[in-house]
Amino acid sequence: MTLRENISVDQTREVVIRASNLGVSFSATRKDDYKSHVINLFRRNKESTVEKDKVVWPLKNLDFTGYKGEILGIIGSNGSGKTTLCKMISGILQPDEGELFVDGRVSALFSLGMGFNKELTGRENVYLNGMMLGIGKDKISSFIEEIQEFSGLGQFIDQPMKKYSSGMKARLGFSVASFLEPEILILDEALNTGDAAFSRKAAAKMKELVEKAKMVVLVTHSLRYAQKNCDRLIWLDKGVIRAVGEPAEIVEMYKASVPVKSRRPRKKLEIQKTNQMVRDRVVVKAENVGVSYQMKKDTFWALRNVNFEVKEGEVVGIIGHNGAGKSTLCRLMTNILTPDEGHMALHGETTSLLGYGTGFNSQLSGRDNIYLNGLLLGISKEKIEQDAPEIIEYSGLQRVIDKPVKEYSSGMQARLGFSIAATLQPDIFIIDEALSTGDMAFKQKASERIQDMMEKAKAVIIVSHSMNFVEKICTRVIWLEKGQIRYDGDPTEAVELYRESVGAPKKIVKKKAPAKKKKKRVKKAETKSIE
Repeated sequence: MTLRENISVDQTREVVIRASNLGVSFSATRKDDYKSHVINLFRRNKESTVEKDKVVWPLKNLDFTGYKGEILGIIGSNGSGKTTLCKMISGILQPDEGELFVDGRVSALFSLGMGFNKELTGRENVYLNGMMLGIGKDKISSFIEEIQEFSGLGQFIDQPMKKYSSGMKARLGFSVASFLEPEILILDEALNTGDAAFSRKAAAKMKELVEKAKMVVLVTHSLRYAQKNCDRLIWLDKGVIRAVGEPAEIVEMYKASVPVKSRRPRKKLEIQKTNQMVRDRVVVKAENVGVSYQMKKDTFWALRNVNFEVKEGEVVGIIGHNGAGKSTLCRLMTNILTPDEGHMALHGETTSLLGYGTGFNSQLSGRDNIYLNGLLLGISKEKIEQDAPEIIEYSGLQRVIDKPVKEYSSGMQARLGFSIAATLQPDIFIIDEALSTGDMAFKQKASERIQDMMEKAKAVIIVSHSMNFVEKICTRVIWLEKGQIRYDGDPTEAVELYRESVGAPKKIVKKKAPAKKKKKRVKKAETKSIE
């Protein structure tokens, strides 16, 4: 089914979710709290630019049906209404018009680690989240070992979550939500920071869930993942449904809608052109760097014997499985952590984007957060006022810039965070999974902006699980594994070696036939499963 055919209902299947003429609205009138008034002291224009009593409809006239036993995917650009729809299905928001029927207990995972208390350990957060969902302590205890094993956190389950990387939070969040037996599981951008191996485990777990429970609703910007693992897709665009139907067909329709004119020819992103602008000045130097954590039984080294240099003009990608030490390395380069052994030298001002929305005050508006982040970075009020219009325009959030950030989707937070950091033009720009929730069009804009920064002799360091993104814009790649550098060099070679180390899932191999063609098809499956 595609386009408006989604109104029809398959009478032979059990309906789990049904939306009829569904819509939700927000008043655009800003209600400042005392923190907003403090920020306004630094603003030239204290009057809100939002029209009083204006009503905005992030979703309107939605008609669709979700059936038992299916994984229903939702795709669309940032700000299209995906998160708002998930909040309505989970009961966080109530519709202002139309009807929404949901038959079952909903367990929702909104982005990575949302709802976790960073001061508590992973184990304590499992119990906290379970009891908030109405699960008894004894029931949680019966699953805790399986959750620990599935998440792959090992002894880190007893460490405070403030020490977790974004990928580790994502793995624990998914493990909790999926093992506590939900009837309807909603995953809103919750797997974007997972590595390839865990993404495959999660896909298998989702298929197991829909056999035992009712259905899974998956929101993602990974079109490959959606096409491979979903039974049907809903394409949302500016608050309305553009199409519903077979994943392959909907993905092609969505791709065709992305403007081509902003894309640069691939040759402008080639390594040869970039290397000509790399200078001799070293801006980051790591010498025998090590970071350790004291566990119950022994000492765990998140990083050890790490040695590398980053020169002006380089765009360095950092890849590796969850828990490989990527986020720990970023925290070292931003002086959040200090090494337990060795030395880390930084020559230049550093701006970091450690995950989307890091450093945002959720109660303040997007506009207020631009000023707040700028002031915290030591930027003058005059400079912020000069750059604010460019930041807002680049982010594409003009319609919602005066709304509280707590109402933003994860993708909208990613766009605003990247726009603030990139416009301020630091000497060293560190991006740790901050673009994992960006849509296809914004990732293209971001890659072009990163190249512009590179051309101005700025060093950029990017942590990502998207091999295509890393291979496309990085001049060099560092592959971390178990806290040590396994490879440092050419992006294409690094990605190929990493893909070989991941391997193809056995279940995909079994599906391929005949036997004489198995080898060729397995290789194709390996490439597909990595993104």
